[in-house]
Formats: sequence, C-alpha cells, structure tokens
Amino acid sequence: MGRIIKPGKVVLVLNGRNAGRKAVIIKNQDEGTGDRPYGHALVVGINRYPKKVTKAMGKKKQSKRSKIKPFVKVYNCNHLMPTRYQLDLPLDKELFNKNAIKDPSQKKKALRVVKTKLEEKYKTAKSRWFFQKLRI
Repeated sequence: MGRIIKPGKVVLVLNGRNAGRKAVIIKNQDEGTGDRPYGHALVVGINRYPKKVTKAMGKKKQSKRSKIKPFVKVYNCNHLMPTRYQLDLPLDKELFNKNAIKDPSQKKKALRVVKTKLEEKYKTAKSRWFFQKLRI
C-alpha cells in the first residue's frame, strides 16, 4: 500500500481540541519512534479561521477579519483523515522538530512563523477551500 499521509497533504483532524479543523502535514513517521510507538505526524493547522470580508469594509476592518490563529501539534495518524488536496507551505524544517514543539518559547516562535506564512497564503487567494470552516 502506498503512503497516503505525506508532507504537504491537507488532512482533517478527527479527535481532540482541534477536531474538525483542517491541517497540513509537515513531517510524518509511519513506523513510529521510541517514545511514540505508533504512526504519527507533525501538523500545522488553523485554530481560528478568517472571517468573511466584503468590499464595503474599510482596510482596517478587512485586515482584522483576515487574521488566522494556527496550531502546531503531533497527532496519531489514526486521528487524521487525509484529503485529496495538497498545500505547499514553505516552512523552515529546523524550526519544526520534537524538541521545538515541547519547549514553550520555541513553540511560540514556530506559531508566529506559521501564522505569517498562512496569512500570506490566504492573501494570495489560492487554496480558498483550506481557509474556510468545514461545513457538514
């Protein structure tokens, strides 16, 4: 069977605090490691989606409504549902490793970087589907 969960793939988070949110895989471990003996993946996702923006709104209101709140977390692959979509996020790989996510100051720095990258991607108007809430 081929690998479905690979870097750049858009997934839906099924369990936990961020259930129902969209995320992108940054790194994945299919076989697991010593501390996590199951297949897992480091994902970056959107915790708070941008709100709707119209032409009638002023620049200040538009920029305020276009803000995104991201999350960075390691998830069990069983708790992720892959989609057919890919999203290319040019992120620094050294910034995202196990130790960086455990350390609060480095995690904050990683979240800041992710926030800027996601907001840039949102403003280019590409991958509109990724930046909308999941409708059921």
